[in-house]
This record gives sequence, structure tokens and C-alpha cells, in this order.
Amino acid sequence: MSFTGNENHDFTLSEASEWTANFRAAHPASILGHFFGKTALEAVLAQTGCVGIRFYYALDDGGAKQLIVVGVDSSEDDMTAGLIKERSCPSPPYSGDKNCLNSDDK
Repeated sequence: MSFTGNENHDFTLSEASEWTANFRAAHPASILGHFFGKTALEAVLAQTGCVGIRFYYALDDGGAKQLIVVGVDSSEDDMTAGLIKERSCPSPPYSGDKNCLNSDDK
């Protein structure tokens, strides 16, 4: 299979709410998400041959959960010679208002 950049990633809010609740229940004191700014993501996507982004789970030197962002080409290969992003804003504490994705509030 090869990537085109047009793969279907549709997902309902109901499904997302259920899955994130499952994670919160299993990992009550964990980082729930990561924010990356538009400029960083657009820079990765703007690379020649990039059709999408892959996120890697990682642990920093202090043991905190992180995400690594790398572009991916149509052959499904990571573009490791290109831009690699991290330095996300973890949630919490950068969570915004409570909603069904980040808390038990509905």
C-alpha cells in the first residue's frame, strides 16, 4: 500500500469521547494530549514529497510523555532527513475549557 494524503480519518465526537474516557480511566494522572501550533504542522506538511504526518510516542529525559512529529512520504517512509517537531504544549496544564475529550464533563 502507498499513502496518498487522502486517507479516511473520519471519527465521531462520540467515539472520540469514549476512547479518551477509556484512556483517562486507565491512566488517571497522565498527560491527555499535546498541542502543536499550525505553523509547525504546516512546515512539516510543506516539505516536498510529504503527504502526511506521523506521530511517535516518546518519553523525555524526565520520563514525561511526549509526541514526536515527522513528515511521511507516499511510500509510507518517515522523512527523517526533513523537519522533526516536538516541544508540544501538554494537556494538562494547557487544556483549555473542560469538554468530553479532556474530562468527564459532557
